[in-house]
Amino acid sequence: MKFLPGDLLDLAETEHGAVFVDDEPVWTAIARIAGYLDERLDRVASPMRQGQVDPRAVVGDRVFVAPGAVIEANAVVKGPAWIGSGSVVRSGAYVRENVIVGNDCVLGNSSEFKNCLLFNRCEVPHFNYVGDSILGFRAHLGAGVICSNVRLDREPVKVRGEDGFLETGLRKFGAIIGDRTEIGCNTVLSPGSILGRDGIVYPLTSWQGVLPARSIAKSHGEIRVVERR
Repeated sequence: MKFLPGDLLDLAETEHGAVFVDDEPVWTAIARIAGYLDERLDRVASPMRQGQVDPRAVVGDRVFVAPGAVIEANAVVKGPAWIGSGSVVRSGAYVRENVIVGNDCVLGNSSEFKNCLLFNRCEVPHFNYVGDSILGFRAHLGAGVICSNVRLDREPVKVRGEDGFLETGLRKFGAIIGDRTEIGCNTVLSPGSILGRDGIVYPLTSWQGVLPARSIAKSHGEIRVVERR
């Protein structure tokens, strides 16, 4: 598998397909998010805040809020950032630098986002970390899911492919999550994780590597029930 963008993501479900190069591995887009976003924001006709921004939210100058988007009280959106139409940044969310959010997404309480791209209808609603990652159309993270983006030894991230490890050249690279893939609660995705379309990862999983499309990663061990004495 060459891990091309079209293998994992429906580019019709984002307004920001220009960040991808068709014949390059999908993860190369991560390094282009910041430059693309700056150029896109420079072309926005004022006002930048066209959606609903609660006066108690903290929103930076380089943040575009599309019509129909909502940023609730006590959310922080530092920017640069793009919040798509119909998306909701809930109270307690922390949106850091270089975040692109598609249409009709949910960014939830105590969730942190940094240098990432969310396709339309993503849901990241509770206690999540999404850094240096790309989430496909209708991808969903259960409560407590972490996209770990830095190796413990701080070496460049590699992708574990079928024929061995592939160099990415990225020191920070979390996960690529394909369209409609569901990640169960309190799962940790190790740096360089790639999950194909229509997949499921069971809760409490420590995942590393590549999950093929339409696959389920099961991690439940045996649970024994004994009489209480």
